[in-house]
Amino acid sequence: MINITQTMLTETINMFVFLALELTVLFLVISYLVGILQEYIPPSKIQAILSGKKGKGYIVAGLLGAITPFCSCSTIPFLKGLLRANAGFGPMMVFLLASPLLNPIIIGLFAVTFGLTVTGFYFIIAMGVSVIAGFGLEKLGFEKYIKPEAKFNQAAPSPQTAATSAEKPACPASCSTKVTPVSKWRKIWLSTWRDLKKVLPYLILGIALGSMIYGFMPTEFVARVASENNPFAIPIAAVIGIPLYIRAEAVIPLSAALAAKGMSLGAVIALIIGSAGASLTEVILLKSIFKNQMIAAFLFVILSMAIGAGTLYQLIF
Repeated sequence: MINITQTMLTETINMFVFLALELTVLFLVISYLVGILQEYIPPSKIQAILSGKKGKGYIVAGLLGAITPFCSCSTIPFLKGLLRANAGFGPMMVFLLASPLLNPIIIGLFAVTFGLTVTGFYFIIAMGVSVIAGFGLEKLGFEKYIKPEAKFNQAAPSPQTAATSAEKPACPASCSTKVTPVSKWRKIWLSTWRDLKKVLPYLILGIALGSMIYGFMPTEFVARVASENNPFAIPIAAVIGIPLYIRAEAVIPLSAALAAKGMSLGAVIALIIGSAGASLTEVILLKSIFKNQMIAAFLFVILSMAIGAGTLYQLIF
């Protein structure tokens, strides 16, 4: 018993260290890249791409989510960049929902492990529900539940830009040629670092809780409560999936092992959507962007998608 506890504790600590390093680096890199894009791509162009006119923005956002290898947590800095670029709220929500569920890693492993039929079903449901949910949330006016500081806290660069332009006349051409590129990259880095400091408490708390659940929740328990004989298997699997933080590379192999232990494929699909679509870490990070009403709506969409997809699969197949 002591050895088992030590093993679980070791797995928890290893997962915490690994995720803390990985997600911190990912956040910095992605936030910095988004900052660079903002320097070279006008916000109006991003807004036009994801404007949602005639439904085009929603589809583009879903496809963008499908080709980006983001997990549920690393989607957040990209979402922050879209917010600051004033992209359409509905398409942003489509991207937020679709990106972790349809990233190339999950789809590739899904196809190899469960076959093309299950993968096709999963892709259609995840893409369809993401687009419908993004459209619905925008029409219902959920944009008002974005925290003002998340949307406008980079309005500060405009005074900096104004100050820079005010200083330009006093600076020779040679000086401006050498200094401007350096100050530009430094400005992006400082903005990225400020973002990390604001999100870091949420990040550490989410990783700590997710790592503890990852290390101490036995797969035997999950398989037992979500077996085919349990009529509540699919809802239970969906609910269990959200606090169970699972990396994209691990979610499919773990699901295959659970299926081998007796979990129905409908429950497996529900578990994958719940865990990949709304990990506890992501939900905590989203609190730095959204108000509680928006968090509740996001969780409702993921849970509904997970339960609906699992139930529909059981009925069809």
